[in-house]
Amino acid sequence: MAQIGDQVRYLNSVGGGRIVKIEGQMAYVDEDGFETPVLLKECVVVAHAGQEPSRTTFVQPKAAPKAAAPVAEKAAPAPAPAPLPVEETDGGDVMNVVIGYQPADIKRLSESGFDLYMVNDSNYFIAFTYLTKADGEGWVMRSRGVIEPNIQEFIAEVAREDIVKMDRIAVQLIAWKEGRNFDLKPAVSVEIAPDVTKFFKLHCFREGEYFDTPVLSFDIVRNDDPCGKSAKASKTVVSEKQQVDARQLERAMRSKKNADSRPKPVKKQHAVRNGVIEVDLHIDELVDTVAGLSRADMLNLQIDEFRRVMDANLGNHGAKIVFIHGKGEGVLRSALMKELKYRYKTCRVQDASFLEYGYGATQVTIP
Repeated sequence: MAQIGDQVRYLNSVGGGRIVKIEGQMAYVDEDGFETPVLLKECVVVAHAGQEPSRTTFVQPKAAPKAAAPVAEKAAPAPAPAPLPVEETDGGDVMNVVIGYQPADIKRLSESGFDLYMVNDSNYFIAFTYLTKADGEGWVMRSRGVIEPNIQEFIAEVAREDIVKMDRIAVQLIAWKEGRNFDLKPAVSVEIAPDVTKFFKLHCFREGEYFDTPVLSFDIVRNDDPCGKSAKASKTVVSEKQQVDARQLERAMRSKKNADSRPKPVKKQHAVRNGVIEVDLHIDELVDTVAGLSRADMLNLQIDEFRRVMDANLGNHGAKIVFIHGKGEGVLRSALMKELKYRYKTCRVQDASFLEYGYGATQVTIP
């Protein structure tokens, strides 16, 4: 039982102090100068009168030491995934390679660039280079890489400006198989002289054997034989004697016959007005008839006349020549600009007078 002078704390509440008075079942506890009445049964003696209260120290138990993390062994590099086996196709040991130019905007061919794709229809891996050449300049490599067997792959973007001045295309190929025996194929180098006007004619783009969308395509290798106007295979490999393709022979004979029957340009004196030579390059001014002429034939005749006039006047310093080419699709004008840039680069070029010739004429001044 608590007595006067005992230090107590409260059983069911916070606080405590020294009992200074007891009346019946009530004790009065001094808490910092204030006497608080508390039931005796609610007082717990922590020190009797005359004793110092014991100090209970609560020690924060030490946390059990963490087990040292095991030192991770240096992980071995993950092995590279094994390449998937090549699924060979029947007949795939005969190489067929095609390139196709797909317009970015086929509805606006005159302004569109092109995506170039290469088709490797064979069981061989093919290392390739794709090169172009402008008239009067050297070759430029546009793309290179390796194409897996039996696949079509995007290889380059081709700007419209590069098409306009593109004079030659070259594709070089080396073929092999991985992880198995194979027949050695000769290295191939194919050079093509494209008709650039076809890149701006909608009917020249069509779907084909390898393309689901309209493209302008060129065969590089057809049934192991290099194609193109300057195609050759490495002579380090002796191939079997090639058989003459009857259809190719027929096409060649027909082409020669058509060439012999084509109209010859009419040689005429061009008008001279106010000291300016006027050359009308409209096709009906150059030939009596356009029968049997393709668009490419007409363009070649117009370019030939342009060169003839330019070459005849190169020694006539200060001479002014106006070439009337018309507005049209701009193909002839682009071809003339290409000639002037690379063949007659010292000449001064400007649009001819609009009042006299309209929009479709270009004036050249001989230096």
